[in-house]
Amino acid sequence: MDKPAFARPPELIPAFTAHVEIGPPVDLGMIEGGRRRFIPIFGGRVEGPRLTAAILPAGGDWQTILPQGITRVEARYFLEAQDGTAIELHNPGLRVASEDVTERITRGEPVDAADYYFRTTPRFTVAPGRHEWLAATVFVARGTRLPDKVVVEFFAVG
Repeated sequence: MDKPAFARPPELIPAFTAHVEIGPPVDLGMIEGGRRRFIPIFGGRVEGPRLTAAILPAGGDWQTILPQGITRVEARYFLEAQDGTAIELHNPGLRVASEDVTERITRGEPVDAADYYFRTTPRFTVAPGRHEWLAATVFVARGTRLPDKVVVEFFAVG
C-alpha cells in the first residue's frame, strides 16, 4: 500500500524562475550593528512550468549586512500572472559570503554564484482561484545576484 504524498520525505520540485530587475541601492549606513540598504525592484518576469508572470515595478529588498558575512534579505514585491491575477510575494532569506565577496556584490560587480550561499523562504498571498496553490505550498529558493538583476529559482517542497 502506497503512503500518502505528505508521508514521504520532502523533495524539491522546480516551479519557476524570477528575473528581478533592480535599481541602485539606497544605503542607510550602519544601524543597529549592520549596514542597512534598500534595493528597489523595477520589474522583471517569472517563467516556469508552474507560473508565468510579470514582476510589477513596485517593491524592494530591505537588507542588513552584518559583519559576520551574513546579509539578511527581506524582499517584498508583486507579480501579475498571465491571466491578470495579482500575487504578493514576501521573500525573506540569507546571503552568506566572505567579506570580500560581500563588498564586490555591494559594489555591483559580477560574482560567481558558487562563491556565496543565497537562500530564501518565499511566501505568497493571492485571492482564491487558479493561483491559490501558491499560498498553500511551502517554497525554498536559490538566489543569484547579478550586477543589474537577481535571478531567483523557486522550488516547491513536495
